[in-house]
Amino acid sequence: MAPKSKEKPKPSPAASTQSPPLEDLFATLNRHVENYEYAKVVKVADQVLAIAPGDEDAIKCKVVALIKSEATDKALKTIKAASSLSIDLSFYKAYCHYMQNQLEEALESIQGQEKTPMVLQLESQIFYRLGKMESCIDSYKKLQKFNVDSNDLKANIIGALVAGGRSEEVDATLSALKAKSSKNFEIVYNSACALVEKKKYAEAEEVLLNARRIGQEYLMNDDYAEDEIETELAPIAVQLAFVRQMMGRGQESIDEYNAVLSRNLADASSLAIATNNLISLRNGKEVADSLRKLDKIISKGNSEKPFELSNGLDFRLNPKQKEALYSNRVLLLLQANKTDQAQELVTALQEMYPKSITPILLQAAVFVREKKVPKAEEILTQYSNKYPKNCTPVLLALAQIAATAGHFQISSEALSKIAEIQHMPATVATLVSMWERLGDISNAASVLDAAIEWWKNAMDGERNLSVLMPKAASFKLKHGKEGEAAGLYEELVKSQGSVEALVGLVQTAAKSDLEKAERYEKKLKPLSGLKGVDVEALEKTSGAKHVEGGAHVAKMEISDEVKKAKAKKRKRKPKYPKGFDAANPGPPPDPERWLPKRERSTYRPKRKDKRAQIRGAQGAVSRDKHDTSAATSGTGAGTSGAISSSKAGQAGAGSSKASASSSKGGGSQSAAAGNAEQSKGSSKSRKKKSRN
Repeated sequence: MAPKSKEKPKPSPAASTQSPPLEDLFATLNRHVENYEYAKVVKVADQVLAIAPGDEDAIKCKVVALIKSEATDKALKTIKAASSLSIDLSFYKAYCHYMQNQLEEALESIQGQEKTPMVLQLESQIFYRLGKMESCIDSYKKLQKFNVDSNDLKANIIGALVAGGRSEEVDATLSALKAKSSKNFEIVYNSACALVEKKKYAEAEEVLLNARRIGQEYLMNDDYAEDEIETELAPIAVQLAFVRQMMGRGQESIDEYNAVLSRNLADASSLAIATNNLISLRNGKEVADSLRKLDKIISKGNSEKPFELSNGLDFRLNPKQKEALYSNRVLLLLQANKTDQAQELVTALQEMYPKSITPILLQAAVFVREKKVPKAEEILTQYSNKYPKNCTPVLLALAQIAATAGHFQISSEALSKIAEIQHMPATVATLVSMWERLGDISNAASVLDAAIEWWKNAMDGERNLSVLMPKAASFKLKHGKEGEAAGLYEELVKSQGSVEALVGLVQTAAKSDLEKAERYEKKLKPLSGLKGVDVEALEKTSGAKHVEGGAHVAKMEISDEVKKAKAKKRKRKPKYPKGFDAANPGPPPDPERWLPKRERSTYRPKRKDKRAQIRGAQGAVSRDKHDTSAATSGTGAGTSGAISSSKAGQAGAGSSKASASSSKGGGSQSAAAGNAEQSKGSSKSRKKKSRN
């Protein structure tokens, strides 16, 4: 800042002998200011103040130089030291608080100041960071009266309108600012953001591409390096990825986010937004990695501020963006089953954003995760009763949680309070289903009647009526209200001439009003192909007979067109493998070659050697076998007794088999089978003995 030309106080004789003349110091100070040498400005300003304490120009130069050097603490100390002087440094004090993100203190310092362009611009930026967009826009409107022709100011005005939810005013504002066809890439970028807010993603993509092209040309002309250009245009790249994400091009967006994060050539806010959006695209996958990425952005603070954002993001992001980062971390903690950490963060969010709905919804999610559904229903109900105007998301969450838990009374009451979706077909179907489960048929019917009446008076209600009225008629018919059902069908026939409604009317009226059914039945067109059918003769028959085989089944008549189409199909020669001789094909391949060996018809299991292993003296073994064979020549009862007495282990197995087979057949048959087995074994032993 160049000092003002004024008559300087005369220094004392002692000071003049020790320091250079005051005029020379001011000349040096002016030279350092013009060369942006802020550290030297502070040094020379201190020399001036040593000679002439309280000099206004020297103090202001020092304060501005400290602010430019980002030494805001020293600047505030200098301002405080000069508070006894008759110098108004309120603007600089407010700016220092603004740079330190002490926004309330900054706003307090600037109050009462004359509304100059500088004051209004700082005031609008303070309101923007505080999230008070209406006040921010008002300050910008006052600033426009000064006819300040600045592209930065125009970009800020458009950005404030977008952030304040007034994107529909952007086109008119651009025209008023004469920036409709601007060549400033920041203005073009903010106008693209307005299109994003209006969900015109295809148009926004074109404008963003144009903004990137303009930005590249402008920055290249200003001799920016390639990396610097990429850093400056990073917000455009991230916004482009978001637009494509909203257009359903998820993989393309993931690649673009990863490109921004991997090169790390972006400002901190763009990196944070890219990280957050990439995590949202993962849909619950890679939870641990996503948590690690967010932990680099979110850190624990002190008792006054439990959580804070790193890299100065508290200064750069607006309240909605910061809340989104915290909210996604809560959801990731819930997916990782870290409910204690999630509860800690949710408690902090309720203090940080007391007027926001998001912390209440997250608190309910934590309770549901902890299987404390009644607590979740309680806090959501309390919030909806306290803030009935802006509680639609809360009521929807309450309805979903209660319905999942089987609390249909609470769910239906919550849905009934949402006026904007009360008569939508999906809401009506949900309410009718829940009232029906509760056994309250009258309430369910009243929901249907109210919805039909509402859509009758709506401008574009025909489409929804065509959906609701048949369902309502079917519901009333199901619950014994044939007259009301017939009335609905008749109304549909008269208004829309629907064939389905006519069929429903005939079927329904046949149960209550036969004359009406016959009258409307005549309006049904006869089906083609039924003229040759004798209905009376068909009724006298006993029904269709089942015919075995395909030889006696009558063949369907095939039209000439189908025959010609089949005839046109040419037969293609089969393709044989390389080296195959069709004349000598050889044996056909095994049709069961694809089956496992055990499932093939040629499979034969290997026979086990059932001969007893001979150990010790062979004669003794044969004698035991001979005794066993003699014992088995008796009756079935005696056989089982002989086995059990001689070999207890075999008896246990044999008796279990016998009991199993006796449950299927007779006891004598199972015993005979046992005898046959034993006799077979004994005969083998005799042959062995004779050979020996």
